[in-house]
Amino acid sequence: MGCLKLGVLFSGRGTNLQAILDACQDSSFPAEIALAISNKPDAPGLVRAQKANVPSSVINHKDFADRPSFEQAMNARLDEAGVELICLAGFMRLLTPTFVNHWNGRAINIHPSLLPAYPGLNTHARAINDGARFAGCTVHFLSAEMDAGPIIAQAATPISASDTPDSLAARVLEAEYEIYQRAIRWVAEGRITLHEGRVMIDGAGDDASFYLPTVNSAV
Repeated sequence: MGCLKLGVLFSGRGTNLQAILDACQDSSFPAEIALAISNKPDAPGLVRAQKANVPSSVINHKDFADRPSFEQAMNARLDEAGVELICLAGFMRLLTPTFVNHWNGRAINIHPSLLPAYPGLNTHARAINDGARFAGCTVHFLSAEMDAGPIIAQAATPISASDTPDSLAARVLEAEYEIYQRAIRWVAEGRITLHEGRVMIDGAGDDASFYLPTVNSAV
């Protein structure tokens, strides 16, 4: 089996980009980053890509008259690089249904909540304010509806009475790195199928759509 070519889209620090870069350093990992794209020219994640000698590109959404032309420019660059799977890693732009449909089944996203709970922004503060007992993160297929595609993997962590949004975010972020690497591996190994809107994963047990790693809770 060949190496799956990834296109990573990000807007900021690139911490999940770094987790994917780290995974790709392992010769047994069945994927490689063919292109990293940021919509912000000052995104720190660009430095991470450059240090790893990974091709990177800035496609600034402000340089385009509308969203479709911005997405067309991204598609042209992704196609030129031979990208087979898009990985959104903190990409802070809403994507049109046209873009999503073009990459249907070939684009995944990481979100810092246990979807379908808390889509959108400020997930950790909302969970704490609601008195939720668990927080976590989700890897899912991209869909036209924000943070709503079929779930591939999830990780959960208890919320302690002393948690702040920042402390909870730091703990969840560690879990994000692990499940994103795992989800990419599953896709690259051809182990994922969609059945009636649910993700099934060969060899992952009866409930193949849920993965719960060990995550240390704050005391």
